[in-house]
Amino acid sequence: MATRILQWAKKLPERTPFTAKELLHLGHRAAVDQALSRLVRCGKLQRAVRGLYVLPVAGTFGARQPSPAKVVAKIAEERGEPLVLHGASAANMLGLSTQQPGRPIYLTPGRSRQFEVANQVIEFRHAPRWQLMFPNRPAGNVLRALAWLGPEKTIEAVGEVRQRVSRNEREALLSVRHQMPTWLAEGISALATNAT
Repeated sequence: MATRILQWAKKLPERTPFTAKELLHLGHRAAVDQALSRLVRCGKLQRAVRGLYVLPVAGTFGARQPSPAKVVAKIAEERGEPLVLHGASAANMLGLSTQQPGRPIYLTPGRSRQFEVANQVIEFRHAPRWQLMFPNRPAGNVLRALAWLGPEKTIEAVGEVRQRVSRNEREALLSVRHQMPTWLAEGISALATNAT
């Protein structure tokens, strides 16, 4: 079982995390779990976080750790819940702020929690559904950035946002204003003013 797991894992892109459920074609769950535990103990696999494993890649200074971004993406896929960047990171990406969280923070509809990947603490923070809209689109980053900036800074940021996102993304935001707090809906409405 352990040999078959390693052969299967070697076919994955480098440092891609996987779960025991993905190995059930190799045998029963109990056998897969035991083989995974043995492989972790002898160093042939790494446990990224509870329930996620990765094949270690040898580097100059020892085995390279799994990418935190890949681990987060796998957790989102496994749990079927959107995980999106925190508003501070979104604002930084859009050039609306120079601040960046000291550690990776993701918003989730689930419970708040922290875990460690590659010696780095990753935080999941519970957020309302409206903050999780458009998870992989510029419109979502704008929404989260403006929510993080707050009512006082949103109106002044709208001019910058208007120049940095496409008309389609602005229209997507305008179409969901009714789900947002009033102050944010008003700020988003300003995107329609003199939109090009």
